[in-house]
Amino acid sequence: MSFARIAAEAALTATPVRRLGLGLAAVGRPGYINLGRAADLPAERTVAAMRERAHEVLDAAYDSGVRYFDAARSYGRSEEFLAEWLQARPGGAPDAVIGSKWGYTYTAGWRADAEVHEVKDHSVATYDRQLTETRALLGKRLDLYQIHSVTPDSPALTDRALHDRLADLAAEGVKIGFSTSGPAQADAIRTALAITVDGLPLFSSVQSTCNLLEPSAGPALAEAHDAGCTVIIKEGMANGRLAHAAPGSLLAQVAAEAGTTPDAIALAALLRHPWADLVLSGAASAAQLAGNAQAAAVRLSDEQFAGLATLAEPAGAYWSHRAELPWN
Repeated sequence: MSFARIAAEAALTATPVRRLGLGLAAVGRPGYINLGRAADLPAERTVAAMRERAHEVLDAAYDSGVRYFDAARSYGRSEEFLAEWLQARPGGAPDAVIGSKWGYTYTAGWRADAEVHEVKDHSVATYDRQLTETRALLGKRLDLYQIHSVTPDSPALTDRALHDRLADLAAEGVKIGFSTSGPAQADAIRTALAITVDGLPLFSSVQSTCNLLEPSAGPALAEAHDAGCTVIIKEGMANGRLAHAAPGSLLAQVAAEAGTTPDAIALAALLRHPWADLVLSGAASAAQLAGNAQAAAVRLSDEQFAGLATLAEPAGAYWSHRAELPWN
């Protein structure tokens, strides 16, 4: 299965769960900013324990029908865990589609209490180094390579030498994408979509934060979809803020009406957008993955969908809050 056909297959078959992907940020390293994570992972977050947990979640996702798996150089050992899982899976899971990202270097040294967890650098030198590292682990299984967390001021948007490098990788058959973050995601998306090399668009995929609390990138993502890009949604659970709903809250009410859980409602609201080709689960356990996967079966009414839209926060406030979330 090609990277571009995952969403198309979901539309043509009875397997809407194919529009869900699995992001490995929460299971590739001992520290992350998801709320409630202390209860989600093994008490001892050794490399061996996290490897076992990552493989359990990967198995649960694949067995449920998920086929897109998303890693990054900065997600600790996520690429390593994913590569090992692919090798151990019968037949190598040939229909699994693999994406990863470069642009952040993991610096925490496998410590959840590290002062600095990752360092951002979108230079050609970092790209060359990290592509070599990614290739050493994933080899030819790499289907999509993304610039990690592009913002409007990123040098990756103007570095022609980098664009040529990325175009060379595209010529080898690897799709080139970018992810975004911050309150100006829409600006970054539109600027990136205008980049061409030899008259051809450089990027064929965009991955952005979008959720019930932070939907501001939606219009730009719709434009990207219409332009032929695959749109991937990350942080659909708002780093755990939408995983649990207070009794009596709107999210809890909609979940009760649908006979499911708040996390499934949060992801179902994203799946309702026709421009959202893939929506990532960031599950840290097989149980969480199973709960997230229920989103594929949820059918929100127009009234419920409109009500959930009222949960949106101003983008600046959302990102300020996110910046204050502790690594745990």
